Amino acid sequence: MKPALLLLVLIMLSDGCESAGRQRFTSPPVAHPPSEVDAKAPRNSVTVIHVFVALCDNVNQGIVPVAPALGNGDDPLRNLYWGAAFGVKTFFTKSKDWRLLPTKTQSSKSSSVVLERSIFKRRDAEVFLVAEAYRGSYIQQATQDFLAAAAGTAGETVDVSSDGKTVTLHLGGSANLIAYVGHDGLMDFHLTSFPIKRDQEQRDAVILACASKSYFAAALRATGAKPLLWTTNLMAPEAYVLSAAIEGWLRKETDEQIRLRAASAYNQYQHCGLQSAQKLFATGW
Repeated sequence: MKPALLLLVLIMLSDGCESAGRQRFTSPPVAHPPSEVDAKAPRNSVTVIHVFVALCDNVNQGIVPVAPALGNGDDPLRNLYWGAAFGVKTFFTKSKDWRLLPTKTQSSKSSSVVLERSIFKRRDAEVFLVAEAYRGSYIQQATQDFLAAAAGTAGETVDVSSDGKTVTLHLGGSANLIAYVGHDGLMDFHLTSFPIKRDQEQRDAVILACASKSYFAAALRATGAKPLLWTTNLMAPEAYVLSAAIEGWLRKETDEQIRLRAASAYNQYQHCGLQSAQKLFATGW
């Protein structure tokens, strides 16, 4: 994407978040305990990162519309957060550190909800990244599924072929790192209940959406997950930030080092000034 077009997209996205923010609900949801029939999240034998991507949607999300090709929530191929240059699938596919695994596995969720799933493997380690593209009109379910995973709710089990062997990946609450990428839907709707922490596992969460620290705080606190990286203001939730945060996390850097790494990546692509970028990202409570 050319710099001028990228800047225009960012401005439109920021305006959209700002206008949607005025619709924020203030009635507090209640946390709900896990059901006795819910399965406990199994452990993985490898490192798993689960990314929930709510596709950008001009029609169904509270944003100022972007270019039609980028803001069609039914078309992952060209969507701003998936198939575009800095979308999750395209960015990680082109990364020298990751490779896209050939797989035909589909999400167990309805095909009308999750339009595409991509599974990547780190080239230098037994680390797998599973990204799911939610139809733009299902942004609320994407948010709910992310929070359920953060709370430890068991997810789907997927077998993938890697380096001549089959590896079983447990998703959802079994993932070691859980991330949400997309518009901050909590600016447009409120949740009637929050999933609460189900076990003693420590899960890290990344939320790349406008002002996610303000809007997701209550819900994330209920899940028991640690906010590894979230935001304080309007931003473009593009994959270079996610990639930078994951890199620091895999290197076992401190939370503050990961925050600064994410800010540096954001400034590199947005040219917003390093100081401004550092103010945009936060870690912890």
